[in-house]
Amino acid sequence: MDEKNVTEVSRNTPSPIPAIENTEKRGKPWMYKTFKLGPVTIPAYATPQFQIVFVAMVCFLCPGMFNAVNGLGAAGQVSATDINNANTALNATFSAVGFFCGSICNRLGLRLTLGLGGFGYFFYVASILSYNHNQNAGFLIFAGALLGVCAGMLWSAQGAVMMSYPSEREKGRYISRFWAIFNFGGVIGALIPLGQNMHSTAGKVNDGTYIAFMILMAAGFVLACFLCDPKLVRRDDGTGIILMKNPSWKSEILGLLEVLKTDFYIIGLFPLFFASNWFYTYHFQDVNLPYFNLRTRSLNNVLYWGMQIIGAFLVGYLLDIGKLSRPMRAKCALAGLLILTMAIWGGGYAFQKQYTRESTLLDEDHVGYDFKDSKYIAGMFMYMFYGFYDAAWQVTAYWLMASLTNNSRKLACFAGFYKGIQSAGAAIASNIDARQVPFMTQFAINWGMLAGSVLIAAPIVIKYVRNTVPIEEDLKFSDETIADVVPENMVAEAMAKFTDLPTEVIRITLKDLLDRDNEWTQDSQLPGPTALADLMRTTKRMHEIGEGVLSDNWADSWDEDLPAKPYSWQDLLRKIDGEGLSLVSKLDMQ
Repeated sequence: MDEKNVTEVSRNTPSPIPAIENTEKRGKPWMYKTFKLGPVTIPAYATPQFQIVFVAMVCFLCPGMFNAVNGLGAAGQVSATDINNANTALNATFSAVGFFCGSICNRLGLRLTLGLGGFGYFFYVASILSYNHNQNAGFLIFAGALLGVCAGMLWSAQGAVMMSYPSEREKGRYISRFWAIFNFGGVIGALIPLGQNMHSTAGKVNDGTYIAFMILMAAGFVLACFLCDPKLVRRDDGTGIILMKNPSWKSEILGLLEVLKTDFYIIGLFPLFFASNWFYTYHFQDVNLPYFNLRTRSLNNVLYWGMQIIGAFLVGYLLDIGKLSRPMRAKCALAGLLILTMAIWGGGYAFQKQYTRESTLLDEDHVGYDFKDSKYIAGMFMYMFYGFYDAAWQVTAYWLMASLTNNSRKLACFAGFYKGIQSAGAAIASNIDARQVPFMTQFAINWGMLAGSVLIAAPIVIKYVRNTVPIEEDLKFSDETIADVVPENMVAEAMAKFTDLPTEVIRITLKDLLDRDNEWTQDSQLPGPTALADLMRTTKRMHEIGEGVLSDNWADSWDEDLPAKPYSWQDLLRKIDGEGLSLVSKLDMQ
């Protein structure tokens, strides 16, 4: 069969198989339409851009407001003892349950997990309001423990969305956008007590502040109910999200163990995770609380979370610089973290020498420095740099995890590991502070742990961060196939650019190829019985039977270094080399 005959037969003979539309894998048409809001174009509902901002808004209203409450120092109370005990309970349950919350998230689904998680923040602030009147420490500690469970669920769902929805080349930007919006919640939350307490130099927050936070948090967990089903989300190139189609409790518990077995290297990042929230206790309880009065603490929080927004945008966009390979960017990110650790915490050492726990013993008569005092400026800048550092650490940690896989199921487990281990560190830090350990001792623990964890993570980052993760590798940890994630239209249209065969013939071939258990998939010359291997064989066979249907230099253009380059179906299809039979039988039928 010559090229002309192949082309004429395929174009003029009706196909015995109908065209493939994949409508069952998509939602309603309105979900994929953008719309204008004045000069601003709002992304379509079922796109990563919209969904990540959506999740960021939930976190803006729930943990963002929680951060604002905690940032007041002792959650706005005069004494930090009961709040520290509640935070210890929170972080203890968070660490115990959070480690497994990836499995819970994969089983319950992102929407329900996010909503249940948001409720815990509302309940916790309600317990602080109660404590403001009756000093019931038991109820406060119970609410903290419940929040630990809920927070683990929320952050596992959040991590799965933020790290798996964007394409590989955009992960830094999307993580930074999330972190900026989330921390804007901290800014707004800090403005509430600042406005209410601007004319008060007392050390305790009034009821109206807590009620305002509760209203915002309630809006957050209700908003979570409107999250899009992840199976309907589509990226700009048409690809879907890799997840489990039929999760069960058994599959997800075993999946957690499988991650620890196949991705054992993640353990090397555990010290980085452990240190990532340890410094919050020091920042809030050992710097902001003892050194400043209430209205100044509120102002400091506005600056702290504001610097997190700046830090998140700056670091996130630097992590996506296309001129550098992803492994090089990962190495630069770790080096940058180490430099920031030595510079900012070096300045923190000089600041910490100015006061001790004994010199700022908190009682009803103690009033810290006000923003009108001359000594405020040094403390203000120190606190701002601490905020910038926090954002740099969190964005880098999430980006490193996201660079290891694109699988939503696996990234939910990674997020669970991150938040669970992070909370274990925070629980220990809160307990140390509750024992009245000297401020300088706590500072030294923070500085040493942060620097050491970066050095421990370096070998893992150097060895395992690659330019791209092949889609077949991502699919191994799910029950989906390439047909579920990559629409036939997308592959067929890309292939049609390099052949005279019409798109419809290629689509029919691919559908047949991906749905059938083909005998030729055991060809030892190509990897395993997978859909991509079948596709590789088929395209070479198209070239052979067509006698030039494909360009003559196509097979010769195969590049062995392809996996180390930015991944796209168009690039891969240009260089496919293999053999198959599906198209032969299809053309014979015609």
